[in-house]
Amino acid sequence: MTFHILKVSLADIRPVISRRLRVPSEYTLADLHDVLQVAFGWEDCHLHEFRIDGATFGVPHPDDDRELVDEESVILDEVLPRQRAKAEYTYDFGDGWTHTIRVERREPEVPARGSHMDSIAAPLTCLEAKRACPPEDCGGPYGYPEFLRALKDPGHERHAELTAWIGGAFDPEHVPLAQINQRLAAFGR
Repeated sequence: MTFHILKVSLADIRPVISRRLRVPSEYTLADLHDVLQVAFGWEDCHLHEFRIDGATFGVPHPDDDRELVDEESVILDEVLPRQRAKAEYTYDFGDGWTHTIRVERREPEVPARGSHMDSIAAPLTCLEAKRACPPEDCGGPYGYPEFLRALKDPGHERHAELTAWIGGAFDPEHVPLAQINQRLAAFGR
């Protein structure tokens, strides 16, 4: 079995919000969608699509007149076969969260450190996470900075409203990596 090491970053956000993922190369784009939802903390309540080399992949719908390749029908090895291959993943067409996906490398399965040779490292893992994922429906990459300003400033006209909406404090730097990997481990079974 081989794996893709992917660097996934949210476009148009500074400082960078990113995840480095170890994903089985045999996963479909539909599987990758599920992984991205978990890794970033999205709630999977909006439409999405992948764009790779001029083709668009997603969930076909009879009312959709776009040329869309079924994301269930292709695997990572087919559409991102080599190091530095790139893709875009857009989640929530209203807010427009575009993720840039880059293949850092492909690697074979290796035994986990400090274990018996027949014990294999977790096949699906978030290796690194930088910064918290923005909350759903906060306005996309252009509304998110204003959301953060409002939360930080008790004198901001929307501070109370957005603090109540988010359910209290929001730390844009905190990423629950252990929790992400627990959820990915359950997904990978």
